Amino acid sequence: MSSSATPSFSAESAPAHTRKCETTGFNVCLTAERFIKLHAVCAVVFLLIGGVAAILLALTRWQAVHLLRVDWFYRILTLHGLNMLIFWILFFEVAVLYFCCTVPLKARLFSGKVAWAGFAQMLIGALMVNYIILKGQADVLMTSYLPLLAHPLFYLGIILVATGTLTGVFNYFATLYVAKRDLTYEGSVPLVTYGATAAAIIAVVTLLHGAIVMIPTFTFSMGWTPQPDPMWYRMIWWGLGHQSQQVNVCAMVAIWYLIGQLTTGSKPINETVCRTAFVLYILFINLASAHHLLVDPAVGATWKIWNTSYAMYLAVLASMIHGFTVPASVELAMREKGHTKGLFGWVGALPWRNPAFSGALLSLLIFGFIGGITGVTLGTQQINIIAHNTLRITGHFHATVVGGTTLAFMALTYYVIPLMFRRNFIWRSAARAQPWLFGVGILFVSLGMSFAGSMGVPRRIYDIDQSGAFGPAAHLMLGVMGIGAICAVVGLLLFVVLCVGTLLFGERTNGRAMADWGVASSLTGSREGSLADDHWAVKGTVVLTGVFLACFAVYYFANWKALADVWPVR
Repeated sequence: MSSSATPSFSAESAPAHTRKCETTGFNVCLTAERFIKLHAVCAVVFLLIGGVAAILLALTRWQAVHLLRVDWFYRILTLHGLNMLIFWILFFEVAVLYFCCTVPLKARLFSGKVAWAGFAQMLIGALMVNYIILKGQADVLMTSYLPLLAHPLFYLGIILVATGTLTGVFNYFATLYVAKRDLTYEGSVPLVTYGATAAAIIAVVTLLHGAIVMIPTFTFSMGWTPQPDPMWYRMIWWGLGHQSQQVNVCAMVAIWYLIGQLTTGSKPINETVCRTAFVLYILFINLASAHHLLVDPAVGATWKIWNTSYAMYLAVLASMIHGFTVPASVELAMREKGHTKGLFGWVGALPWRNPAFSGALLSLLIFGFIGGITGVTLGTQQINIIAHNTLRITGHFHATVVGGTTLAFMALTYYVIPLMFRRNFIWRSAARAQPWLFGVGILFVSLGMSFAGSMGVPRRIYDIDQSGAFGPAAHLMLGVMGIGAICAVVGLLLFVVLCVGTLLFGERTNGRAMADWGVASSLTGSREGSLADDHWAVKGTVVLTGVFLACFAVYYFANWKALADVWPVR
C-alpha cells in the first residue's frame, strides 16, 4: 500500500455491534472490546506474579540480604522469567493487536469464537505452567535447557500459550483482510496498525520456532521419543526466546508513535521511512538471536560473525530510525505550537503531568541509551565471550524488556482503561508519579546488574560469597540493584493498585471515554503552518542524537579496552 494517503476517520453512526467513542470518534467493536479487556486484565495479573517474584530474587542476589533458600531461588527465577517475559507480554500484545485491527480501521473483529479459543488456550497454558513451577517440578529456568527436564505439563502449558497466541494472531490477520475487503478505511493503514502488523508477522515466525522445539521436548518428557540434541535445542529455542522480544520492540515502537500523537499531536516526519524501518525488523531481527549462541560450539564462527557483526545492524538501524523520528516528530509538533525558543525550549512545555507521555518517554530513553547501547555492544562476538554468562546480560534485557516494553505498555494502559472500561482513573497524583517510580527503579536495576557483571558477577548464581572472588565494589553494585528493585516493584504494585482500583471504584464516564490527562498546549500567537521544510526544526533532537552516539562510542571502546586487558597482545 502507498503510505502517502491517510486513513479516513469520518464520524458516522455506530452499527449495532459497535459503540461510538465520544472522544476519538472511533467506532469500537464490542467483541474486540471484550477480548481486549480479558487479555489486559490477565496480563496485569501475570505482571503482578512476576513482580512479586522479582523482588524475592533481587533480595536474594543482594548478598547482604540473601533472602531465599537455594531451591526456592531457582524456582522463583523460573516463575519470574515465564510470567514477565512471556505471559504478561503476550497477553498484553494480543490485546494491542485486537485494538489495532479494529478501532483505528473502524472494523469488526473477525471472529469472537476464534478469540475465545485463543484466550482459553493461553490462560489454561499459563496457569498450568505456574502450577507446575510452584509445585517444584520445573526448576529449569525460562530457557529450560536440555538435558534438564521438567514435568510434561510445563512444556504442554508453554505449547498451549504459543498456540493460543497464534490463534489470536490469525484473528488479527483475518480482521485486516475483512477490513480491507469491506473498505472500512481509506488509504494506508495507520502507522500504529502497520507496526502491530510487523509485530504479528515476527510473532508467527517466533511461535513456530517454539512449536518446533517444545513439541519434541514434550514428547521426550512423556517418554515417547528420544531426547532432542541439546545443541539443536539451544539454537532453535533462541529463535523463540530472542525473537519474542522483538515482537515486543515492534509493539513498543507503535505505542511510542500512538502516545506521541495523543499527547502532543505529533506525526512522523517521514512516514515512509518509519514503515521501512518496521520492514527491516521483519527481515533482520531474527538474526539477532545469534548473539545468544556466540559461545556455543554448535555453530561456526563465520555464521556468528556474519549475523552479529553485519546483518544484525540492519535491525539496529531500524531502532535508531524510530529512536530519532519519535522525539523529532514531538519536537516538530511542539515548535509548530509556538515553543521555538532555543534548542530545548519546547521540552519544558511537554505534558509531563500526563503519565502516558512520561511513561512513553522514559521507555524510549531507557530502551535507547541503556538497552540499545549495551545490546549492540554485547552482540559483538569478542566482547560477548567475556560477558555472556555475567549479570551484564540481565542488565541489558531488563533495560529493553522492562524499562522499554513494560513501561510502554503501562503508559498505554492510562488510555486503554478509560477508553475500553469507560472509567476514570482514581488517585491521579499517584498515577502521575508511577512511571517515574518504576522507570527510575528499573534504571538502577539495570545499571547495578551491568556494573556488577562488568566485575565478573555471574548470572543465575545463588551465592557469590562462598567464592571470595568479589570485592566490596561488586557487592555495592548488587546493593544498587536491590534498592532499584524495591523502587521498581513499589512502582509496579502502585500500577496494579491503580488499575484494579479504577476498575472497581473509578468514576463511570457516560460521555467522554478518554481520560483527560493533559496534552501539550499552544502558545498564543503561535506560528501557522508546517515547519517540516525547516532543516533545523528538530535541532534539539539532532543534539540529543549526537549525545547518544557519543555515549555509544565511549561505552563500545571501553569494552574493547576491557577486552584487551583480559587478553593482552604479546
